[in-house]
Amino acid sequence: VQLVESGGGLVQAGGSLRLSCAASGITSSINAMGWYRQAPGKQRELVAVITSGGGSPNYADSVKGRFTIFRDNAKNTMYLQMNSLKPEDTAVYYCNAQSRLRPGYNYWGQGTQVTVSS
Repeated sequence: VQLVESGGGLVQAGGSLRLSCAASGITSSINAMGWYRQAPGKQRELVAVITSGGGSPNYADSVKGRFTIFRDNAKNTMYLQMNSLKPEDTAVYYCNAQSRLRPGYNYWGQGTQVTVSS
């Protein structure tokens, strides 16, 4: 399974961005998917996660009400709609997919930079 993120960029505070994560390979082997982010000097943290069927999304408290995660399994793509962006959202955002066949194994994308200016 390969994951490729896109959609990052520079945006002013209060603006919006939509990230995409396109999966290829044996996509039927993917279970839940999620978005993580890592700011400079900080640990990688979970932003949002969604089940294989696209339901039951969960969000970090810091993004609740502003970010929406969803997936289109027909297109093998997951999205993160980010609204009301804040400077503290600045980070590299990574796509993650959990393996259905190998419990505990995770696939990662290469990351996409999101920079929010004040």
